[in-house]
Amino acid sequence: MIFERIKSEGLAHLSYFVGSGDEAVVIDPRRDCKIYFDLARREGMKIKYIFETHRNEDYVIGSLELESLTGAEIYHGQGVDFKYGNPLYEGKKFGFGSMKLTALQTPGHTDESMSYTISDPDTGKEPLMVFTGDALFIGDVGRTDLYGPEEAPRLAANLYDSIFNKILPLGDGVILCPAHGAGSLCGGAISKREYSTLGLESIQNPALQKIEKEEFIKFKLEEKLEYPPYFEKMEEYNLQGPPLLKGLPVPELLSPKEFKTEMDKGAVVVDTRMSHSFGGAHIQGSYGIWLRGLPFFAGWILPYDKPIILVLEEKEQLEAAVRYLFRIGYDNIAGFLNGGIAAWYMKALPVDSLNLISVQDLKDKIKRNEEMILLDVRGNEEWDDGHIEGAKHIYVGHLEENLGKVPRDSPIVVYCDSSRRSSIAASILKRNGYSDVYNVLGSMTAWKNAGYEVVK
Repeated sequence: MIFERIKSEGLAHLSYFVGSGDEAVVIDPRRDCKIYFDLARREGMKIKYIFETHRNEDYVIGSLELESLTGAEIYHGQGVDFKYGNPLYEGKKFGFGSMKLTALQTPGHTDESMSYTISDPDTGKEPLMVFTGDALFIGDVGRTDLYGPEEAPRLAANLYDSIFNKILPLGDGVILCPAHGAGSLCGGAISKREYSTLGLESIQNPALQKIEKEEFIKFKLEEKLEYPPYFEKMEEYNLQGPPLLKGLPVPELLSPKEFKTEMDKGAVVVDTRMSHSFGGAHIQGSYGIWLRGLPFFAGWILPYDKPIILVLEEKEQLEAAVRYLFRIGYDNIAGFLNGGIAAWYMKALPVDSLNLISVQDLKDKIKRNEEMILLDVRGNEEWDDGHIEGAKHIYVGHLEENLGKVPRDSPIVVYCDSSRRSSIAASILKRNGYSDVYNVLGSMTAWKNAGYEVVK
């Protein structure tokens, strides 16, 4: 038996390749799916089946791309009107090599959610592992708010039944294989620990300590998670089937003059350098989203109906940037700036900058009662855990739609936990005409390390 877990950084998406003999299956493939094809070729296997645990909402599924490469059959649950693949029912079994995969209906996160068990009939009927999608995570369970508040109680009740009546009874020794790890928007408190069993989760998972159904439902209804706007685009793609590109897009290498031409035609500039580099000098109107932040924050901010052009720290980062954007449906990447920001300003083209401020200087400004708007762009839980006194709170993902709440006649000082999200927020403010914007270096981490007070 061959077992490979494929982790997609940024999205915290987990997919799986399982092989036996000369046959293999893939569960919840990502869109840049050649990795599964290469694994099969390396092991001398043919990918026979592709299984989806549910209509994913946080990334573009790669099932159709992988089908086009391998001819494998696609299967998913019933309950939404998929335009591709084959519907499954409870208990349907599939063989590959000497292994058996069994479909298990586990609604709750969504109505069509499925889990899959794998067993080896040569050694016993008991399942070896279970692929739970977004029903059960390590340290958490799936969110139940995707259909809106009216449907949340029903979904939470269904999730309880799926976990306590179907998944956990599979056995304490069964290996848990969820669709996401820590950092995913599909859960509120997924553990950083990457391996677990159902027995460990029944003991250690906080959500599974709510063993009474009503208590579990209440726990889920009190949960407040962010809902990024790009979820709707992902749901549309994953229902209809995303466009087939048969490989990663290859953006054009653009000279500064060509880059400016694309800008003049309406392309959106995304600068993937770190916050201090972006703050020092950037192209006016750029969004500043550091490279590893692209898969998480691009979908909050970037439009899908305009070309994207990139400014990179170095050209070797291009493939990573394209993969991150491709996985969440940004296919129209028109090019990247040859030579980076230095090539731009060496041609005497205009640049902008951000005011960078240390926590010590910010503390002095506060002591002197200097006029400013102090803007905290972290999440709700981070804000509740402690913030700088007098700060205003708007999550970075909601900032552009809430600019009316940010006065234009005062300096704006933005902070997060590290200065990366605050750099995104500062770039949004600059794009929208705010001229006097500061990004706090080190932000709340540096503030606390300096021993400065926070309030709750």
